[in-house]
Amino acid sequence: MELIFLLSLFGASVLGVTIIIERGISLQREKVIPMPVIRAIEKSGPGELRNVCQKNPSTLSRLLIVATDHLEWPRSQTVELIQTRARHEVSKLERNLFILEILVGVAPLLGLVGTVYGLIELFGAMKGAGGAENVDFARGISLALRATFGGLIIAIPSLIAWSIYSRKVETFTVELETLCDEYLRKHTSSKA
Repeated sequence: MELIFLLSLFGASVLGVTIIIERGISLQREKVIPMPVIRAIEKSGPGELRNVCQKNPSTLSRLLIVATDHLEWPRSQTVELIQTRARHEVSKLERNLFILEILVGVAPLLGLVGTVYGLIELFGAMKGAGGAENVDFARGISLALRATFGGLIIAIPSLIAWSIYSRKVETFTVELETLCDEYLRKHTSSKA
C-alpha cells in the first residue's frame, strides 16, 4: 500500500514538473507578443504587417492577420470577430493550467492519505510486542512524514507556477486587446 501512495505522489510530481516547464516555454513573451509585430503595428500598413506576422507566428500575429483580412467589414463586426478569435487564443495560452490548479488541491490530499495510512500502520505496530515493534513504529512514522512531505513538495511549486502563469495570461490578454484595438482604430477609423 505504501508503494501506491509513493507512486501516486511521484506521478503527480512528474506531471506537475512537465506542465510547469511546458507552460514556461509556451508563455514566453516573444512567443505571444513579439516585438517585430508591435513595431509593425505602429509603422506599417496592412500588407506589410501581414508579412511581419507571417514571419513571426504568435498569438498576436494570428489575431492581427484575422483583423487585416476583415478590414473591409464594418468596425463593429471586425471587433466581434477578433474578440471571438481572441477567446480561442487565450484558451490556448491557459492550456493545462487547470491541471496545476488540481495538483495544488490533490497533492496535499494524497500526502494526507499517506500520512493517515502511516499512522494506522504505526498504531497497528503498537499492538504487538517485541523487538520488531520499534522497527514497525519507525516505518509508520517514516511513511507518514514522507507522504506529507511529498504532497507539499508537489503542491507548493504547482501553486506558485499556477499563480505566475495565470497572472501572465491575464497580462497578455490585456496587452493583446490593447494592441488589436490600436491597430483597428488606425485602419478602420473612417468605416462605420
